Amino acid sequence: MNYKSHLLLSLLCCTAFLFTTIANAAPPAPLNILFIVSEDNGPELGCYGSPVKTPVLDKLAADGTLFKNAYVPQAGCSQSRAAFLTGLYPHQNGQIGLATWKYEMYRSDWPNVVTTLKQAGYRTGILGKLHVNPADAFPFDMKEISDANFSRKKMARYAEKAGHFFAASKRPFYLQVNYPDAHRPFIKQVNGIPKKPLTGSDVEALPYMGINTDELKQQTADYYNCMMRLDTHIGQLLQALEKSGKQDQTVVIYIGDHGADLLRGKRTSYEGGLKIPMIVRWPGQVTGQVRNELVSTLDLFPTFCEIAGVQPPNNLPGRSLGPLVQGLKPEWRQYLFTEYHVHSNHNPWPQRTVRGQRYKLIHNPLAGQVNPGYQFTISKFIKDGEEAMLVGASAQVKKAYALMKQPPEFELYDLETDPFEFNNLAEDAKHAAQLKHLQQKLRTWQQQTGDALADPKKAKKLFQLIQTTGTNKELIPYREFMEP
Repeated sequence: MNYKSHLLLSLLCCTAFLFTTIANAAPPAPLNILFIVSEDNGPELGCYGSPVKTPVLDKLAADGTLFKNAYVPQAGCSQSRAAFLTGLYPHQNGQIGLATWKYEMYRSDWPNVVTTLKQAGYRTGILGKLHVNPADAFPFDMKEISDANFSRKKMARYAEKAGHFFAASKRPFYLQVNYPDAHRPFIKQVNGIPKKPLTGSDVEALPYMGINTDELKQQTADYYNCMMRLDTHIGQLLQALEKSGKQDQTVVIYIGDHGADLLRGKRTSYEGGLKIPMIVRWPGQVTGQVRNELVSTLDLFPTFCEIAGVQPPNNLPGRSLGPLVQGLKPEWRQYLFTEYHVHSNHNPWPQRTVRGQRYKLIHNPLAGQVNPGYQFTISKFIKDGEEAMLVGASAQVKKAYALMKQPPEFELYDLETDPFEFNNLAEDAKHAAQLKHLQQKLRTWQQQTGDALADPKKAKKLFQLIQTTGTNKELIPYREFMEP
């Protein structure tokens, strides 16, 4: 055999070996998912510009993507959690109020995050409360620390148990870790954390309240102390992930389940209740990125499916955040929708909202009635009472609180010039076209998502039913009013 023939044969052998190696190579293993959920906090983090030290979450954002305009579909614990686990709005899945008040999903056999990822071969685990009914709709492989733990006992358990779960198998995993901070009570310090708690003299009250009393300054300070403690415990969790050797194969997603339990926050449809922090660290993707798109926790289920390499269920209203995390510029939603029904039976108040890039519309089907949630929040958390609370407030803020107490049918806000929603523009003739435009967007969304409360009569019936039931924790027959 001459030299050229020998060379050709060698090349053919090498090529054949290369193709065989590629053909036999195992596909890359799916990435793991560590999903961190904190309680009752909006984007009050250092990386979002708040005056609070959260170095762990700031570093997570620097290593990944921070979403500036992230929202929950409803500002309540059970409602928010059922929404991200099913990928459906509360009016679609049925979890319109707290699980502890016997509210529950319409069905237990819908595809959800847990069942879908288990079918894809993932180990699934949850640390902390689930808070959705029925619990057996979510067959986690591992369930630990199932109580709410609002006393913040033995917080080191979360990272310890997570470490055991990380090491238990080589199979890909989905672990959801639910922390109790920053739920009320706002505990100043637990086991020396944070090391240097803030006091009311160190801070101003959260600006979306519009009031800066000494009482609210102290509540804000202790809320920030909860956030600093949360940051410390998330740091312990991420250290456990790094120690497991699986950090580079794990997508870490952090959110708050809704805004803070303060005035104009939790249990409302204002920005203080609906807007949350959302941070995604995805190995191999863009770092240090800030995205301004309107995103929702309804986008998480499709995102988890993309990470796992499986098709999401049909007809989910959300979409994967993958292209945004990858730094692409896809066509994205221009309008985002949220809702409210009830929390505990103390505060039913059906609402629907839509916001675009600048303007936001809130629809109150029970216009003219007093919102029971207003007095519930003030009587529970404001020691000095409503009158003393508003003594130093501006005329505009006082008007906004009066409106919140007895809302009109429509509230329209310019979030660019009025980010804290103190100036209702619904009666302003200059904004009539914008009002009509958003009203149409809202009606279309209600039709497309099968929202029974598109009929104001059903909203009133639901309100009356819950009020009649009162504070009894019993399953109420609300389905007939919710189903279209």
